[in-house]
Amino acid sequence: MILKTTIQGFTTAVKGLLLTIRHLFAARQKREVVDIRQDAYFDQKEGVTTVQFPKEKMPIPEVARYQLDVEIDDCIVCDLCAKACPVDCITIEAVKSPEAIGKTSDGSVKRLYAAQFDIDMAKCMYCGLCTVVCPTECITMTDQYDRSTTKLTDLIYGFADMTDEEIAQRKEEWTRFQAEKEAAKKK
Repeated sequence: MILKTTIQGFTTAVKGLLLTIRHLFAARQKREVVDIRQDAYFDQKEGVTTVQFPKEKMPIPEVARYQLDVEIDDCIVCDLCAKACPVDCITIEAVKSPEAIGKTSDGSVKRLYAAQFDIDMAKCMYCGLCTVVCPTECITMTDQYDRSTTKLTDLIYGFADMTDEEIAQRKEEWTRFQAEKEAAKKK
């Protein structure tokens, strides 16, 4: 019984070593480059399978979820993306306008200024919920994925383009409009 177990153990070890040696020598040759979207991608079994990253990159699928991007000119500052985000990585501050300030590319009327629109990609879990709920489709996931940094604050991306002076001016306009509206009601 012990002899049979010893022989099985030795046979198994030899098979494992032979497999390892076969792969070791097969790794001397490089695999043919095949796009990941092709059917034959996973059929290649011989050769080096490691991607030499800075020089070579894996092809990115079209439906991949990576870096978020916001087309701020199309944003109506509805705050739906921030509400849908399960990890609260989107910070939005809106400033009201007395009249319509323009239209988005899909024809939606803009009535709010985006004083702040920040996305903290260090918190983001890449779920894509913010892109689903956006009525104007201004927030999208891009194919950018290599945003390595040593400081977490570098991963906070600001998309609002208003200066502090412009924000103060727009808030003052809204306050004046509200005061005039109240004065008109009292007359």
